[in-house]
Amino acid sequence: MARRQKVMILYLADASLESHVIAWARYDGTGDKLHMSGDEAEPPYPTGLDALLDGWRLFQFSPVQPSAPGQEFATSYLKYEFAFEQLVDIDG
Repeated sequence: MARRQKVMILYLADASLESHVIAWARYDGTGDKLHMSGDEAEPPYPTGLDALLDGWRLFQFSPVQPSAPGQEFATSYLKYEFAFEQLVDIDG
């Protein structure tokens, strides 16, 4: 058996894993399914915590950084990014 990696990036509403998913991307290294941006109307999980409870491993999250004065409500990018992985055994 060979082991392959699935990666899922969840952008959350704030720095808590319990906050809701506002955007996402998925990459399947098993070759089982090709995911493309915008191909799903609903996120794969409602929160980051739900992904952990389903067995996904959290391996990276964005550091929380204070906004510059006057930019507290700017929406130029999604800053609460959490990266998850799942290792899957496949027939090799």
